[in-house]
Amino acid sequence: MSRIGQRIADFHCDALSKLLMKPELSFVKASELDVNVERMQEGGVHLQAFAIYLPEVLGRGKFEHVMGQLELYRKKVEHSAQRSGGVKTLLWREQVANLHTEAETAPWGLMTLEGVDGLEGNLFYLQLCFQMGVRVVGLTWNHANWAADGIMEKRGAGLTEKGKELVRLCNQMGMLLDVSHLSEKGFWELADLSERPFIASHSNSYSVCPHVRNLKDDQVQAIVARDGRIGLTFVPWFVKEADEVRIQDLLPHIEQICSLGGAHHLMMGSDFDGISTKIQGLEHAGCYPKLTEILLKHYDEALVHGWLWGNAMRYLGEHLPEGKHG
Repeated sequence: MSRIGQRIADFHCDALSKLLMKPELSFVKASELDVNVERMQEGGVHLQAFAIYLPEVLGRGKFEHVMGQLELYRKKVEHSAQRSGGVKTLLWREQVANLHTEAETAPWGLMTLEGVDGLEGNLFYLQLCFQMGVRVVGLTWNHANWAADGIMEKRGAGLTEKGKELVRLCNQMGMLLDVSHLSEKGFWELADLSERPFIASHSNSYSVCPHVRNLKDDQVQAIVARDGRIGLTFVPWFVKEADEVRIQDLLPHIEQICSLGGAHHLMMGSDFDGISTKIQGLEHAGCYPKLTEILLKHYDEALVHGWLWGNAMRYLGEHLPEGKHG
């Protein structure tokens, strides 16, 4: 692995929500976007997950809102970026091999659904999302919906019966499941129910920073035991209880997750464009080389490569659905 040529896989950003609120922005180079084509190229981000999140200002989530963001992805991310090399969409496990080739320089996108509120309890809508290219589903955002309670819901309930149906259907289709934002009870119910390894796309260690959105040690161990993945996130208040957070403050989270067996299950899940306050030196996707440099000062290159790229790719190469074409 070269220090300059390290590829990055980032499993969570909210660029679509920002584009929804400010449709005049260009995904190619708008400086208001933490993730754009120029910054992905600058940072070596070769795979970026784009979350479909329905902002609370929209009111009650509707399927038309989900479809609207899918169309926004097509127009703004896939098509409008083509003049700058384009963004290809990752759909099938056979495509993962293409991401490893040196000749492949265009960035790739992975579509995810952050909370199923907009599916309106209709599992056929889940199938439509799959057909439209969504490959990762988180059941909730912070609050309760028809499928489960989010982590901020005070009653702390788990999955509804319809939510359990959704988990089973995701397993059948090959839709990957994401437990970031899910209530603790919901986490364990999903862990018992899911036949496939699941991820926490953007959560850190609760033992290091006791924010409710972070994972407790037994949750980390459960994800590791099932060969899932944990996306290290750059939300400052998930990293450290301090006014100023630096890149080095991510290291205790890495240490803790590795101490629980997660060295080969850790990946990145920045939450860029979903946060207004940033880690110093890690303000946007173009800053990944700074993170890489600091990690290489403390850890073996093979481990760093795994955290930034390899672990995520291995997971996708094994658990994305099989397609008829590569």
